[in-house]
Amino acid sequence: MAQETLDRLNEEIAFKTIVNSALHIFPKSFINRNNEIILEPRNNVYFRLDEVDTVMDFKCKMFAWLSRPIAKGLNKYWWPRVLACFNELLRTNFTKDEMYLIYDRLGNDVNRKLTVKFIESGYDMELLKR
Repeated sequence: MAQETLDRLNEEIAFKTIVNSALHIFPKSFINRNNEIILEPRNNVYFRLDEVDTVMDFKCKMFAWLSRPIAKGLNKYWWPRVLACFNELLRTNFTKDEMYLIYDRLGNDVNRKLTVKFIESGYDMELLKR
């Protein structure tokens, strides 16, 4: 089998693994018929899985669409729970204050290049400081 085919298969397995991990870590999460992964149903925390084909795509979506609810959209009961699941899934230890900065710089997918660079750096917060 060609190396390119093996790499593609490995990426597909890694992608399915992170999606399944998200569904396991976030209680009551599911994927609906519109191909949206609903991570926290009660507060409608979700993102679309269309054009999400790699682990990097998935992580970028996590930062783009979960940073806002964690930083400022959820009440004091929900934000720590969603943040704990976020941190468990990505094996990070972000605080709420860090999520404010992440939302400011990466939220709503405003800077995909910076998001990729941030992820590839191992989540170096210095990259997000102005």
